Amino acid sequence: MRVVTRFAPSPTGFMHIGSVRTALYAWLWAKKNNGSFILRIEDTDKEREVAGSLKHIIESLKWLSLDWDEGPNVGGPHKPYIQSERLPIYRKYAERLRRAGHIYADGDALRFKIPEKKRWHWHDIVHGELSAGEEALEDFILIKSNGYPTYNFAHIVDDIEMEVTHVMRGEEFISSTPKFLSVYEALGVLPPKYATLPHILGPSGKKKLSKRDGAKDLLLYKEEGYLPDAFINFLALLGWNPGDDREIFSRGELIRAFELERIQKSGAQMNEEKLDWINKEHLKKLPAEEIKNNILILLPEELRNEKIIPLIYERISKWGDVKTMLGAGELDFFIKRPEIKKEKLIYKNAPAEKISENLKLAVAALKNISENNFSHENIKSALTLIAQNLKNRGELLHPVRYALSGSDKSPDPFIISEILGKNETIQRLEKAI
Repeated sequence: MRVVTRFAPSPTGFMHIGSVRTALYAWLWAKKNNGSFILRIEDTDKEREVAGSLKHIIESLKWLSLDWDEGPNVGGPHKPYIQSERLPIYRKYAERLRRAGHIYADGDALRFKIPEKKRWHWHDIVHGELSAGEEALEDFILIKSNGYPTYNFAHIVDDIEMEVTHVMRGEEFISSTPKFLSVYEALGVLPPKYATLPHILGPSGKKKLSKRDGAKDLLLYKEEGYLPDAFINFLALLGWNPGDDREIFSRGELIRAFELERIQKSGAQMNEEKLDWINKEHLKKLPAEEIKNNILILLPEELRNEKIIPLIYERISKWGDVKTMLGAGELDFFIKRPEIKKEKLIYKNAPAEKISENLKLAVAALKNISENNFSHENIKSALTLIAQNLKNRGELLHPVRYALSGSDKSPDPFIISEILGKNETIQRLEKAI
């Protein structure tokens, strides 16, 4: 049996992390089995449709390179792939059910008549054996009075027509499964295999992630500068585990490792700190030239100094952090002298005279380094030699850091000195003295 999966979003708003995880798992399973991944747009609920949603769905999937083998903009043997363009197909299936006595008119709508109220049992790849009884069954509408099918009918017809073998879906569809199975039985068709995915929980880990809890427009993650492969890596682990301790995966490694049986039953907690960590690990794998170019392009012209790259790189987990640093003024001290306060130059309870004396020793040592050799390695060697002879190294290194940057949590003061250059470094230290 050739594996065919699908992602079938409704164009009713922005794509969020729960929707795209469903797409990812379907994509991974198709790729692992050399099958087909279909994108289908379920737009039969016209009252809830939001302008621009289809474009957003396609842009989101393209950002993550979740390419579809069949669907809008691609075509395929089961076109069209937008439900509102498939109305004759639904009418054909409705007629088939009508002839078999499974449909009756209710006003202008067509309603499915439940053949038998019984307990249904089915196997779910994630949850195992599931069942539901009469409480889940009642006659329901298949075709609305406006001629559009309901979800309960359209997705079944499309899955049959498109030969879908595996359906990844949310837990909210479990209670409706007896209705789906009743339609499949009435049509004389075996249903696909179901893999019901756990909820993605909010940061508290107690309830399903919602917009109020921080469920964001997926494309905001793109704007924030996350790498697509890192986001895919994070998303895959949000409800699935590889069976070992690995956390960092390339796309190819994910495809090879992915198994539906290893999707967890319990909810997976959203954790953007973990996302940042995974993204940083993927940043480390990028070529140095790519890292340099991606940081430089985000800097204003006056800060485009290649020596600043390592300093920025060590402090970011995603490209958007560069913009955050700039917005917070964290790099301003490179282009203008910071305002400094005497009391902040003091390290712990050291006398001001002692701090001043240490800074004078630093200035003297730095003056002995030639302009051509004013590198952070030579600066570090000269200042460390002084610091080693002090009761506390911080009595030198703290005021040097603060005098140069105006902050006691700045990047490496030796790198700062190299970037500022010999004259500017000495002038800032003399101002502190």
